[in-house]
Amino acid sequence: MENRIIFGLGALAAIIEGLMPGMVPMGLLPLLLVILGLAYAVMSLDAEDSTMFVAVAIGLGAAAGADVLSNIHVVGTYLDAIADQLVLMYYGGVVAIVATRVYTRIKG
Repeated sequence: MENRIIFGLGALAAIIEGLMPGMVPMGLLPLLLVILGLAYAVMSLDAEDSTMFVAVAIGLGAAAGADVLSNIHVVGTYLDAIADQLVLMYYGGVVAIVATRVYTRIKG
């Protein structure tokens, strides 16, 4: 249940920051997205079997980086801005996976 709440809050923050960038001062929403991504990955993913999450993060990052959604008329630029913010959350999760994997390898 906590995982759904974390992901829902991240999606909501990505939508707000994507549609109205800078609405929350000092860049707090992008920071919140990274923190939520870290928390989501630590709580719900197994660091040794996280291939699907990393593949989705790479795909979403590539699609957002190429601005592929802006080819959709009228709403494409908004969808692309939201995808850019979701990438922050997913990349935060990837960092948590890498850190967890390094920790478990060092620990033995």
